[in-house]
Amino acid sequence: MHEDLELSTCSNRPIVWSIAASDSGGGAGIQADLQTMNDLSCHACTVITGVTAQNSVAVDLVEPVTQNMLKQQLDTLSTDLPPVAIKIGLLVDQHQIDLLGQWLSKYKEVNPNVQVVLDPVLVATCGDSLNSDLGVNFTPFKGVIKLLTPNYSELHQLTAHCKNASIKERARFLADQLDCSVLAKGGDNPNDQLYAEDILICRNVSHCSELHQNETVRFVNKRIKSDNTHGTGCTLSSAIASFIAHGYPLQDAVLQANAYVHSGIQFSYQIGEGAGPIAKTGWPTDLRHFPRIICEASKLLINDTVKPFRSMAGDIGVYPVVDSAEIISLLLSAGCQTIQLRIKEDLVEKNGPDWLEQQIAKAIELGYQHKAQVFINDHWQLAIKHSAFGVHLGQEDVFQADLNLIKSSGLALGLSSHGVFEALLAQQIKPSYVAIGHIYPTPTKDMPSIPQGISKVKRQVSLLSSSIPLVAIGGISAAQFNIIKQTGVNGVAVVRAVTLADKPAQAFNVLANLWEQSPWKEAV
Repeated sequence: MHEDLELSTCSNRPIVWSIAASDSGGGAGIQADLQTMNDLSCHACTVITGVTAQNSVAVDLVEPVTQNMLKQQLDTLSTDLPPVAIKIGLLVDQHQIDLLGQWLSKYKEVNPNVQVVLDPVLVATCGDSLNSDLGVNFTPFKGVIKLLTPNYSELHQLTAHCKNASIKERARFLADQLDCSVLAKGGDNPNDQLYAEDILICRNVSHCSELHQNETVRFVNKRIKSDNTHGTGCTLSSAIASFIAHGYPLQDAVLQANAYVHSGIQFSYQIGEGAGPIAKTGWPTDLRHFPRIICEASKLLINDTVKPFRSMAGDIGVYPVVDSAEIISLLLSAGCQTIQLRIKEDLVEKNGPDWLEQQIAKAIELGYQHKAQVFINDHWQLAIKHSAFGVHLGQEDVFQADLNLIKSSGLALGLSSHGVFEALLAQQIKPSYVAIGHIYPTPTKDMPSIPQGISKVKRQVSLLSSSIPLVAIGGISAAQFNIIKQTGVNGVAVVRAVTLADKPAQAFNVLANLWEQSPWKEAV
């Protein structure tokens, strides 16, 4: 029994459809999808495409449902149980592909926000062919699906004409062909026995920073020695659809589904003579099951030997983010120990670069006078020049800055994140803290991401708090301090509550006292 018990009994669980075939052995197909979706606090609905006679060692027969039955299931479900996300598994023949592609195209005209994940199942784990038309054509799904998830052998079958092409090139071909993102899975890649590498080709991904919308990401796990991998593809695609249904952007969903499957393989079991099914272990909360993330555009070498940046002194607490050295002076005099100078571009354009440097130099000097931790937002060169305590960078800026120079100069580093993918990506760099945001809607900055809310923050804290200090940021007022602190974060960043106050120092003292008095409990 895991932490999502309270969600599993609620009536507001998101609806996810599984469009796939039945696995009579219970390890893959509809059966694995149902187990996964329910395990991840979704309500699973099913559209059966076919019935298989299979066990753990063989698939003896595959029979499709009639065209009429397939369409009637879709029509009937849509009138009463509309999905937030759809996972598509085995489609037995080209007729089913054509029918479903047409139906979804019309359905998305009325329901454009439904997200579709297609797992192009062609071969079972035991090696038997499942699809009766090996020359399948998935182009009826062009522009309809959000993500395609072929494994190594399926990728090569679907791109057989791409002779001598790399995995990434083949995946990119499918992304262009179907106008969607593609996750090329590497679990069945015979060329790498030590690691399993999934390659995600992002294509116009929404609700994430501009940097990540069209990049190539590699998720790398150490292989677990187990022959019990039946249903890994079904489970992964179902988990991705489930996480999307819970409001996670694509990279977040893929990352967490990867960890979910890795955990499932770790605790897999053998039930027959052949490959056994992977376990369904609940929402992933163990950092050891998450893969290493490699963003190709970043050109960063991140490995286990990376040394951490300068550590924070003491608990962070209330962390004001202000736009002038004058306010910094007032707040440091009031006892503030951690503060950030964030000067927006319009002020720089208005006052000029010399004014900007004067503001930064003054803020840093004030920090030394008050023995406080002053962070400079974005302008890392000037932060180094004037020996700041630290610099804070956003996701777009971190890959353009010279992190080695920042570290060798002895500066602390704070990084922004807008979801679990960005938070873990930031954590790999071993910064001084990671800011988790934005929690609530905020008018101070145009954000491509959507507000994360408290439940997502709790999950990130439970995953990362033991390895790095965490700061909550975004739309937070004094009224939310109590609930924010109970997530287990180490600090809370405030902007308008201080900068718009008639008396910033007095406002800070009120907030600091309120934070100190708010009850804290370890995030679960």
